[in-house]
Amino acid sequence: MSQIRRQSIISTIIIFIGFAIGFFNNLFFTKTGWFSPDQYGLTRSFFDFSQIIFAYSFLGLSSVIYKFSPYYRAHLKDEENDLLSWALLFSVIGFFIFLTGGILFKSYFEQKFSTNSKMLVDYYYWIFPFGFSLLIFGILESYCWSLKRTVISNFLRETALRLLTSALIILFIFKIISYDTFIKLFSCLYGILVLILLIYLKKHNQLHITFKVSKVTRRYRKKMVVFAGFIFTGFAISTTASLFDSLTISSKLENAQVMMGIFAFSTYISNIIQVPQRSIIAISIPVLAEAWREKKYDVIERLYKRSSINLLLICLFLFGNIWLCYEDAIMALGINPIFLQGKYVVLFFGFKLIVDMGTGVNGQIIGTSNFWRFEFLTGLILLLLIVPLNYYLIPKIGIVGAGISNFTAYTIYNIIRLVFLWKKFNMQPFSVKTLWAILMAPALYTIAYFALQHLHGWPGIFCKGILFSSMFVAAALYLNLTPDADPVINTLKKKLGIKST
Repeated sequence: MSQIRRQSIISTIIIFIGFAIGFFNNLFFTKTGWFSPDQYGLTRSFFDFSQIIFAYSFLGLSSVIYKFSPYYRAHLKDEENDLLSWALLFSVIGFFIFLTGGILFKSYFEQKFSTNSKMLVDYYYWIFPFGFSLLIFGILESYCWSLKRTVISNFLRETALRLLTSALIILFIFKIISYDTFIKLFSCLYGILVLILLIYLKKHNQLHITFKVSKVTRRYRKKMVVFAGFIFTGFAISTTASLFDSLTISSKLENAQVMMGIFAFSTYISNIIQVPQRSIIAISIPVLAEAWREKKYDVIERLYKRSSINLLLICLFLFGNIWLCYEDAIMALGINPIFLQGKYVVLFFGFKLIVDMGTGVNGQIIGTSNFWRFEFLTGLILLLLIVPLNYYLIPKIGIVGAGISNFTAYTIYNIIRLVFLWKKFNMQPFSVKTLWAILMAPALYTIAYFALQHLHGWPGIFCKGILFSSMFVAAALYLNLTPDADPVINTLKKKLGIKST
């Protein structure tokens, strides 16, 4: 567990640094007079459509790497390991099949999006190099995670990508490049990350490309094909579900790219809350896969419970601070006031994340077990929930409808997975500490809000944040809500030369 804690902390710090850089990027994107909301919205659309390319091209191979890499490491020398080679080959084949479809159905795309998202249609073909680079990076990242080298991939995805984006933004702001050049260079950013990751793996003697079929591949190929098929279908369904709000906004709302810009900013603010979840998932997957293989159910249950309470506390802490200071921050930073329209998107996405993070790594536990087919079923349920909700609510009440539909659908989705793990393995992540955390956060928020509601601007931001944060940390430590607090504090004391009492 100490390894998970250490790598999670390092990865979380790296990702937060990336989000700090991303914060300034979003500040530049939303600052009045630099980028227009529709230009900002187009960059979000690139990410959304590249996720669709990834979902329909990776053929379930990232999950194959997670689940079966322990068997390859246990029975093969590094240079005989052909898992990465086949994953890269078949994902490239999957991409070119998708690309062919993208070319053949371009006219349909134009028909759906030309009215409300003309810029997206204008740069249609530039989505594909962005998506292809993301696909290859995703496969290499999965391979790094299977090697428990999560820090480098997290650094590249969360920090390096944003640094490169910052460079492009600066070039555009100082009129060194046009927006046309900006978006074309933007489409190549993941390609740079792929190159860096390849060099890293090669330097650490972990990049072995061989198409000689190994004994492990021969032994498990049928299981891997079936597993990949289910995961591919389930992931494609869940990705479509998670991005259906963006697709609906782009095709259904008037002035869609402006609305996409507002929605993109709101989801970015919400995603700050999700940072620790990403790092914990990254390091948990190989540990869970190994624990299932060795039938260490106590390890799985302990990870389930700890991930639940830790992620819940972090989520409540971050969400409380964000919601306390949201309007003051928009005005104090000189962000275009139009982005205040996304305030309640942040609220409902925050509720969604409380549910999603508070239920721990349930999806990863199911996905690495022998009951991974259930992930396909829950993904299908999620799609059946979120598509009609978005399709009905977004045209009715705008982008807030996307927040409500996501909160509703993901709550039901996580309840189903919770019940499955409870019935099948007698595992559930909650305790009385969960209840204390849920009661504590809104109580402390209310105190901070009413105590300092007269303060606005930078004084309001700092005072409200400090008051809520200090009360939250003090209460969490006093109530001993997380078992990981003491080890972290003791480690910090040792590094600072402070003797424990």
